[in-house]
Amino acid sequence: MKRFEGYTSGVNLGGWLSQCDHTEERYSTFIKEEDIRTLAGWGIDHIRVPVDYDLVEDTEGGYREAGFGHIQNALDWAGRYGLNMILDLHKTAGFSFDAGEAESGFFEEEAYQERFYRLWEEFAKRFGMYHDRLAFELLNEVTDQAYCDRWNRIAGTCIGRIRAIAPTIDILVGGYHNNSVEAVKDLLLPPDEHIVYNFHCYEPIAFTHQGAYWIPDMKPDFRISLGSTIGELEEATGRMVFPGWQGYGLFPPEERLSSAFFKILFEEAVRIAEERGVRLYCGEYGVIDLASPEETISWYGMIHDAFETYGIGRAAWSYKEMDFGLSDKRMDGVREKLLHLL
Repeated sequence: MKRFEGYTSGVNLGGWLSQCDHTEERYSTFIKEEDIRTLAGWGIDHIRVPVDYDLVEDTEGGYREAGFGHIQNALDWAGRYGLNMILDLHKTAGFSFDAGEAESGFFEEEAYQERFYRLWEEFAKRFGMYHDRLAFELLNEVTDQAYCDRWNRIAGTCIGRIRAIAPTIDILVGGYHNNSVEAVKDLLLPPDEHIVYNFHCYEPIAFTHQGAYWIPDMKPDFRISLGSTIGELEEATGRMVFPGWQGYGLFPPEERLSSAFFKILFEEAVRIAEERGVRLYCGEYGVIDLASPEETISWYGMIHDAFETYGIGRAAWSYKEMDFGLSDKRMDGVREKLLHLL
């Protein structure tokens, strides 16, 4: 499989220009240049920068120059410290992966879709010249599988609009079920050689999201060990996250989690990427800060082995806070081990 060169090992800057209170104070203080310098010292080669449309658009779709300025700062700082960057549109007018954002209508209304195309044209005009160290990610985590065909059509149109301005910049496209790896097979056929298939991996979600307050049926005090059997992890996922879910049918229920789990999980997506001649990238993966640092490291070791086996580029979620913070104090005792597993 072709490798996504320059985007092998990365970290997300979640909570800075996305999933935040959209204020200049937040933009100016949550991430600073010294954070980018720190990340470069971790030995990674890129950062993924999620942005919400609120950063750069007002309610009517007019542009906010200050918001584009913060993206430019991220690009300048990344360039200064030898890092590449992915610009990820985490929320667009009419759609967010987070139902709490109360965004709706994007997949049904052409006006929202046209606004999306125009925003990406604006990004291409302003930042397309950085194609040697910047990639575009069209939209974070499409949710319902029912959107699949509509999303492929929208993504194809958007790619065409970008290509008229930035013909060679790499463009990442992910699929339904929040960029699930099983959606890779249903992504649009690549219209050119600069398309990258994108997925996210938080499996097994009962472990990586144990106690997560934003999951409706998750009990805040729920904890589960990484040493649990596949069957136990599947049962907890069906009970706490996806009612009736049976997502681990490929794995004997009595087995324990290992790197083989992730290798099998990624196998189909890798085959599809090879057949279509595209690169494969995991834009988010990580473990909630309610798991122990020691078990977090073990999980990273397992998924890292699979990434390395297949040559999959990736970006861990997330640098700071956001319930997954890699730079948070709780990780101080294991961070040196962690940096070898990014």
